[in-house]
Amino acid sequence: MSSKLQNPLLDQHAANLQASKGVQSLVAKQILRFLVSVTIIMGLWQASVVIFELPAFILPGPVAVLTKLVERADVLWHHTLVTGTEVLFGLLLGLAMGLFFALQMLIFEPLRRWLLPILITSQAIPVFAIAPILMLWLGYGMASKIVMAALIIFFPVTTCCYDGLRHTPKGYLDLATTMGATPWQQLWQIRLPAALPALASGIRVAVVVAPIGAVIGEWVGSSEGLGYLMLQANARMFVDEMFAALFILAFFSISLYFITDLLLKKAIPWQSQ
Repeated sequence: MSSKLQNPLLDQHAANLQASKGVQSLVAKQILRFLVSVTIIMGLWQASVVIFELPAFILPGPVAVLTKLVERADVLWHHTLVTGTEVLFGLLLGLAMGLFFALQMLIFEPLRRWLLPILITSQAIPVFAIAPILMLWLGYGMASKIVMAALIIFFPVTTCCYDGLRHTPKGYLDLATTMGATPWQQLWQIRLPAALPALASGIRVAVVVAPIGAVIGEWVGSSEGLGYLMLQANARMFVDEMFAALFILAFFSISLYFITDLLLKKAIPWQSQ
């Protein structure tokens, strides 16, 4: 009898180990592909500089940019922390707003007919047009950049979450109704878990575009951040420093995407690959 009881536990343990090895293998492959891609890009970059004899004020070589990364590491680190903080808080605010309004449109049908056209209209307004208004209302500090990052991700998160909530399999809901589940129980225990894969797609889009909102806000008006540093370097013709800030921004965005993707795959194991 004891062996029969232990076999399912051993099988579950083996399955967990296999899943963990699968995730580790996937992460290793992604890191390897990323390093290969970076190596190819660096090689093409250096070859373009050498073949076309481009001057440093047009396109500095990767060696010059890496040298600037080392020389100005303290300054670049400070501005990276500022931009990273803006992006992370913008993501949290945008995700909270998107989830809240998606739930409101699902629960209150009349609100959906009024809110959805407003959401679509908000995306027709260029973010550059909104940025000066936010600077006027919220000042040149971090608050305006956080709101910019939140606004730029608000629409994809809201629409993805609402579509996931609205397209819950009808069989699940019928079964829950038969078993006497209340509408709130159906929402929290069925609709939300079923909507997580769609919401994950919105989150993946959000982590890619959120840095755009923060940097645009820094370009319009700020005293720190990678966007501000790029503007100052461009004004002084420090092209290598501008490329160094751009390199950090790209690396930050790519790292944020892969970390988010890995966390989502662990949190939503039933999502199709």
